Amino acid sequence: MIRRNRALLRALAPLALMGLIFYLSAQPAAAHHAWWEIVVRKLGHVTGYALLTALWAWALQGVVRRPLLIAVCIALAYACTDEFHQTFVRGRHGSPVDVGVDAIGMAIAVILIRARRPSLKGRGKVDARERALKSSLARSP
Repeated sequence: MIRRNRALLRALAPLALMGLIFYLSAQPAAAHHAWWEIVVRKLGHVTGYALLTALWAWALQGVVRRPLLIAVCIALAYACTDEFHQTFVRGRHGSPVDVGVDAIGMAIAVILIRARRPSLKGRGKVDARERALKSSLARSP
């Protein structure tokens, strides 16, 4: 499959999540919430934006030079516009605190993605050791 077409198909996943976030933030809110409802909502913010960042990084892999950085920028911009959108919804209000909570999710995604990615420094050492082992095995009778 052509790289550009694959990127367009991959972009459907984060776009769908953005649509879900928009839908959920368009729901009117009650005046007061129990403490546990607030905790669940904030965990939803963290989880949703961690997933959004990871999906954009995946969609942009091989298309742009720094997909993780671009993914964070897209997710952060969307978090800001989502909070602005909430100012038009009955019972809701936009909050910079929620953008900060969303940013925690983005940071978690960055940490997890970078932890999965093998280190460039360590890769060269492993490859050199493997080559040495293979060449010594090839020379042995």
